[in-house]
Amino acid sequence: MFRDLDPLLHSQLRLAIMSLLISLDKADFTFIKDKTNSTAGNLSVQLEKLSEAGYIAIEKSFKGKKPLTTCKVTRKGIKAFEDYVNVLKQYIQPPS
Repeated sequence: MFRDLDPLLHSQLRLAIMSLLISLDKADFTFIKDKTNSTAGNLSVQLEKLSEAGYIAIEKSFKGKKPLTTCKVTRKGIKAFEDYVNVLKQYIQPPS
């Protein structure tokens, strides 16, 4: 029997965000927006959902006079992402 895929990570944009952040120390909002081709509004909503789940940490600061939002994957997020990938592998290569 297959385990369920994490519905939070099963969203295309949230999975793209996590896939991007998993390989980086941290990334700013503009970088994530550009790499995922998302709108600022949609990205904000999805980052908040990931943050509420404890999968990412969001830091808000300023770079000069401009606001700067930086995101970083958490240990919980890394575990959730790895679990998601492992469950997905079960669907791709079911045990014989």
